[in-house]
Amino acid sequence: MTVTHHRLLVHNGTFALLGPSGDVTGARGPLPDGLFTRDARHLSRWQLTVDGTTPTVLVPTTHGSGGTASCVLAPPGSRGEPPAHTVFREQTVTAGTLVERIRVVGNRATRDRMLIALTVDADFADQFELRSDHRWYAKPHAVRTRETLPDGVAFGYRRREWHSRTVVSAEPAPDAVEDTGSGARRLVWRVELEPRGEVELVLRVAAHPHGAPGPAEGADDLTGTGTLPSAGPGRETLDRACARGLADLAALRIPAEGPDGTVHRVPAAGVPWFLTLLGRHALFASLLALPHRPQPAAATLAALAGTQATEEDPARLAQPGKIVHEVRHGELAHFGEVPYARYHGAVDSTPLFLVLLDEHARVTGDPTTARALEGNARAAVEWMFRHGGLDEHGYLVPHPDRGGPTDQTWKDSPDAICFADGTPAKGPITAASAQGYALDALLRTARLARGVWGDPAWAERLESAARELRERFLADFWMPEHDFPALALDGAGRRVDALASDAGHLLWSGMFDAERAVRVGRRLMEPDFFSGWGVRTLAAGQDAYHPLAPHRGGVWPHDNAVLALGLARYGLREELDRLASGLMALAGRHDHRLPEVVTGYGPGEHPEPVPYPDACSPGAWAAAAPLALLTAHRVVDGEGTGAGSGRGDGSETDGGRHHDGPVPEPAGAG
Repeated sequence: MTVTHHRLLVHNGTFALLGPSGDVTGARGPLPDGLFTRDARHLSRWQLTVDGTTPTVLVPTTHGSGGTASCVLAPPGSRGEPPAHTVFREQTVTAGTLVERIRVVGNRATRDRMLIALTVDADFADQFELRSDHRWYAKPHAVRTRETLPDGVAFGYRRREWHSRTVVSAEPAPDAVEDTGSGARRLVWRVELEPRGEVELVLRVAAHPHGAPGPAEGADDLTGTGTLPSAGPGRETLDRACARGLADLAALRIPAEGPDGTVHRVPAAGVPWFLTLLGRHALFASLLALPHRPQPAAATLAALAGTQATEEDPARLAQPGKIVHEVRHGELAHFGEVPYARYHGAVDSTPLFLVLLDEHARVTGDPTTARALEGNARAAVEWMFRHGGLDEHGYLVPHPDRGGPTDQTWKDSPDAICFADGTPAKGPITAASAQGYALDALLRTARLARGVWGDPAWAERLESAARELRERFLADFWMPEHDFPALALDGAGRRVDALASDAGHLLWSGMFDAERAVRVGRRLMEPDFFSGWGVRTLAAGQDAYHPLAPHRGGVWPHDNAVLALGLARYGLREELDRLASGLMALAGRHDHRLPEVVTGYGPGEHPEPVPYPDACSPGAWAAAAPLALLTAHRVVDGEGTGAGSGRGDGSETDGGRHHDGPVPEPAGAG
């Protein structure tokens, strides 16, 4: 999402999208403004007038410190008769709350009288209702209420057992609360300013969503839990991008329950549409940040264990042991009008859960979480074999979902998995990236089985399965004519021959032998892949390439961060430096915040990055990407290991010469 004239505030599961004047208009579509929490809009109108007119914006809404936005307004005026007063608005979002301070300052040496009014409303719209997808949802028996309070107004919404409430209070209390006739209410103050005096109104909007959890554990600030190591001379932009990424990760954390009911704070995927737990996003963000901040990983593991499927539910693609893809708390999910209350339509979240579980134990040196989640890990492995396809197909293969993505990996837009000529692959689709995660998950779980759970026999079985998977993959996916892996196998077992960035995920997972890995890593940095800002999801020059399609040409920083860790694993320093330089140039164009995705146009086609209009900002896995670059640089500089580094695993990384044993070691082994 490109927020050009709006300002976004986000904190602990709540966000507000505000217009240039600090107002909220109740918009729908690409920019649904308002105050949101738990997938519902709790404030849909918030419009200020002075003496019946909308003030002119002198300074549009801008960020200040501590997650606060401010703007400066004035009534219409002229050179001969400048505005009689100035309005300063300051707005802050915390968990479930918006606080606004309106300060009116007189500009004349005479008294000034005015009428200040704020029109407010809460439509309690589910976020799925606000999208521009032309869907309509019946909401039978829904009742809305408005109650005038001594210091404001309360809005209520009830539909059977579902009940939400928004309370607006003010200090001083309004002189009147008026019915606008449209359901909204107008709070009115009759104000008298002393000569060059000022008055201040303080308003508080408190959202009370249905089923809100209690206080979360781990309420620490990620930005203040230890100093990050410097990226080194000449990498100051990376230092600033890491700091910005940590701030965004901290803001995006939301409450989620673990297996024992304890509430943890996990990385939400992004704003505005995905301020919720998406398994794949939380796993990647946690993995990329883990060497520097372990808290998100511990919280993510607990939350995903708490939502792991225990029985079959075809409507939600759930099978025992499968890790959730998406969790929603809104009204439509509650009543089953969308299937996302707990939706398991991802083929890769389950192996990535196992990868994170081992990596957390390895990086922290503390196996407590791995011991506590042994049962969840065993169930996840059982899903991979029994339901995920390893037993039946030899690969992870998604179960089809009518109307949902066909491959169920992170490249989940329509036609993302296609042949080089642009022909969409027909399912069930066996995606290459998911097989890399499966390989890594088997090896990592074997290490936990042997070293933490005391089950060497099971470890040997998992290592044998990993060896067979790797041999099978190289036979079935490798395209000798391109010296590159296929993007996928289609339902008929044909190689989907588009050249795609998924090969970087295979580097990270350790799927290739050393010589092949080096060739793949260098191929990904050739000009048809590398735009100058980062590696495209699909190499340019193929008929399938589309610079404005997010998964057929766009550049995703998290995708590039995974590639960076793969390059570091095999000692490809020159390629890593060039990739990191491009990403940092991209960050520098966005106030050091890496966008979730940009289009495939490079600096030779346009001097500035061309944004993708529907990108999240901020997004969790993009926020964690600079931390992965920091890890990758430290690996190739010989200063440490990290998620996907491949260092310390009994192999050598020396100028790209990576010597593997008969069974590949897990990524990031140490």
